[in-house]
Amino acid sequence: MQILGIDVGGSGIKGAPVDTETGQLLAERVRIKTPKNGEPQPIAEVVNQIAQSFSWNGPIGIGFPAPIKGGVALMAANVSEKWVGTNADALFSKITGCDCIMINDADAAGLAEMTFGAGRGQPGTVILLTLGTGIGSAIFHRGQLLPNTEFGHLEIKGEDAEFRTSDAARQREDLSWKKYAKRLNKYLETMERLFWPNLFIIGGGISKESEKFLPYLTIETHVVPAQLLNEAGIVGAALGALRK
Repeated sequence: MQILGIDVGGSGIKGAPVDTETGQLLAERVRIKTPKNGEPQPIAEVVNQIAQSFSWNGPIGIGFPAPIKGGVALMAANVSEKWVGTNADALFSKITGCDCIMINDADAAGLAEMTFGAGRGQPGTVILLTLGTGIGSAIFHRGQLLPNTEFGHLEIKGEDAEFRTSDAARQREDLSWKKYAKRLNKYLETMERLFWPNLFIIGGGISKESEKFLPYLTIETHVVPAQLLNEAGIVGAALGALRK
């Protein structure tokens, strides 16, 4: 099946048609800068612009940086607070004229990795963490997703984990890779004690530089970089539309 996958981020919105049976993008992706303040109507207009660039009239899956329940955003991260309580499925469907289905962006990336990437065929419990502006999370048991987790907000040393352990924190504090890995290891140890996973998958932009920090990790659970990189959000958003 062909579904248009769109990944809404705090800095950019990107999309492309996806073959959901193979995970392949069917055209070169389109990326448009996220409108200032990230409010609902301007973002919906960008989504429509991307859909029109492909002359799209089929289903659209949209990955979004918030917990999503029944198409409604329950909180907002890196976008306007006006999203909270907004029926985003209805908003996007109205402006595009297409059937639009929302999914949390980290859940989308997780679906992509579990179906076509590093988590494919993995038994037991798998946790994907996207390390970027914050920390996104997705947890799977025997391939089944538990949606809308927010493990980036676990408290470590009195602070949200993402304030200390996101890639943004690494850049903000100009941490060496070794020092950053020590923080990441502490976070993963906490997750390990809570969930005893079989595998951690590290996604987000930092996954492209995994060889710089993975060798410093000392936790017992196996840790691997995501395989789909920048395409994971688009592919997973399309897969999320199949779950309606």
